[in-house]
Amino acid sequence: MNYSAAVITVSDKGYRGEREDTSGPNLCRLLEEKGFRVEYTAMVPDERELIKAELLKCADELGIALVLTTGGTGFSPRDITPEATLEVVERLTPGIPEAMRAESMKITPRGCLSRSAAGIRGRSLIVNLPGSRKAAQENLLAVLEPMAHGLEMLQGEGSANCAGDR
Repeated sequence: MNYSAAVITVSDKGYRGEREDTSGPNLCRLLEEKGFRVEYTAMVPDERELIKAELLKCADELGIALVLTTGGTGFSPRDITPEATLEVVERLTPGIPEAMRAESMKITPRGCLSRSAAGIRGRSLIVNLPGSRKAAQENLLAVLEPMAHGLEMLQGEGSANCAGDR
């Protein structure tokens, strides 16, 4: 597995330099350990148009295979990462956030409060992760292996061999 990846941190405080971003760098480390090439990182405030612009840049201009966001998936009025994501994806992949929430519920009952979304734009898979370092790591690790198979299908020329895996 040698897919390109991007990590976009969505945080008002991080963007203003009031809080250190620990989630984004940790996600980059995890991705690299799993064989991904992190080719792009960014930090943006919780502003819909800025989030959308970064997602479009990663998918349309840079052709990144896996685009992860961290932050902006909670209940705060400024948490609009899922809404920005849903405005740019072309096809939803609801099983990914469902699996992340199910795994989170094993750790904390608050796992059901995540509003993470995921979808496909062109040949890019875009996935929202929570903003906390711990939750983002747990969520990513819960779905990274099946997402790699999805990327194989998305990046390939034909369909991947799904039936042979059972």
